[in-house]
Amino acid sequence: MSSRVYRLIVRGVFDGLDDSQRADLRARAADHDLFAARFTEEGTLSYDHALEAFSHRVVVRVDRGPGEEDDAHAAGQLSAIERLDAAGLGYRRLRSTVTCMDDVKVKRPR
Repeated sequence: MSSRVYRLIVRGVFDGLDDSQRADLRARAADHDLFAARFTEEGTLSYDHALEAFSHRVVVRVDRGPGEEDDAHAAGQLSAIERLDAAGLGYRRLRSTVTCMDDVKVKRPR
């Protein structure tokens, strides 16, 4: 079965960060700037110094067929959850937007 490529942006809010976590995140904030965010298979986490909201940009591949968009949503959110959990960061209110790159049409200049 063939697969399709999706790009997801998973957004959420940090929750329950302690002072040590806040200091660590702020020290690395320049590396996680929104303007440096890219869509990668491992995902890119971005946030600002306020440490309220964050986004996780990720590329996922899912099998073509019914429910593939739901599968992409689930895979993207799981990627964000795994990354945040591995870093010991609390979060809440996850939501995601998904775009199938196979359906994107590029209009080339003539």
